[in-house]
Amino acid sequence: MPVAEPMQPSSVVEPPTPLTTPLKTPSANPLGNGHAIVAKPSEVLQVERHDYVDLAPTGKARAHSMEGFDDVYTDIVDYIVRCTHRIWDERDIGLIYTHYTHNIVLYGTMGTIYDRESVVRDTIQRLVSLPERRGMATQVLWNGDDKKGFYTSHLVTGSGRHTQHGHYGAPTGRTFVSRTIADCMIYKNRIYREWVVADTMAIFKQLGLDTHAFAERTAKALFDKGLESIDIGENRRIIGQLSPEDDADVSIANNALEADTLRLLHEIWNKRMFGAIHKAYAPNAQYHGPKMAELYGPASVLHQHIGLLGSIPDLVYMPQHILSTPCEEGGVKVAVRWIIEGHHLGYGILNELGDPTGLRLQVMGMTHYHYKNGRIVDEWNVYDELSLLVQIKLGQLVEAARKE
Repeated sequence: MPVAEPMQPSSVVEPPTPLTTPLKTPSANPLGNGHAIVAKPSEVLQVERHDYVDLAPTGKARAHSMEGFDDVYTDIVDYIVRCTHRIWDERDIGLIYTHYTHNIVLYGTMGTIYDRESVVRDTIQRLVSLPERRGMATQVLWNGDDKKGFYTSHLVTGSGRHTQHGHYGAPTGRTFVSRTIADCMIYKNRIYREWVVADTMAIFKQLGLDTHAFAERTAKALFDKGLESIDIGENRRIIGQLSPEDDADVSIANNALEADTLRLLHEIWNKRMFGAIHKAYAPNAQYHGPKMAELYGPASVLHQHIGLLGSIPDLVYMPQHILSTPCEEGGVKVAVRWIIEGHHLGYGILNELGDPTGLRLQVMGMTHYHYKNGRIVDEWNVYDELSLLVQIKLGQLVEAARKE
């Protein structure tokens, strides 16, 4: 369930040929390489084309084994959607005690939570600040089972109005819409690891809040605790004077589609072969990006991605997790959780950061892709520029202290 972010302050190589190979049969891998993807049970509901009452049914038989889970849940998608609704919309915050382990680790872009009670407190604070917010499930991708544990990737579109005084300051009365993706590891009804990327910058811009004042205040709180951004120097994308690694590490892939997705991302980000975007994306592809960007066509994807590289020109892209789920709309959806490491050395899409500072940045992001007929037709990309601004402010505080 998406709990909100913690508040504490070589030679040219073409992308794999299958990327442009169309589907021959509906059941084939969308990259066309002949490896079928094992479909999930057809009884498991998917979010995209269904109303909430359908996603949280009553009296429905279980679609797959859910040993150790509360009887009310009929499948893992029902679990994620229903318990999120119960906690955030119905205000049954106490469900966190039965749905999270006591030693939950929740990784966010502005900090990490290490215990369940802190999750409870953080949830209360957010409900106080934005009581009208509603988080609507856009899609839930998943894999696993009740024996080894489930992994889910939950894309949420949140909307509401800023009506109460809280950690965002005095109420503005303005409305907002933003995207969040939460990845959860779940075993026997309890989440024991969670990664949350919320596009807080989108909320701040729509509410007309001062991003720099908030970032400075948040960074100062971290600095006063003795925390600082650790600059590890070179990120090893290039070893010495060699070229980037020719082959992607696909060891985290569960099937051929996921492996080819990792190869594509390595080609684009680490080898800087942005021409692969035109081949991998459908002409009518849609891009749903940070700060609620809604763009169309491969050129828009190129603009957004090369703009991020412009701001962090030495970045290395490191996938952390990948999964895929066949989609009842056709094709397959893939979820990737990733980290970008680098330094603020240039100008690009991260314009809120100002002139290049040379400071180290770590971007935690999540992306959902929808493949149809061998190409990507939708990309939902979430990272938080506000958390990067906090990193810049923290780095500047550390530099200033060292000069004193």
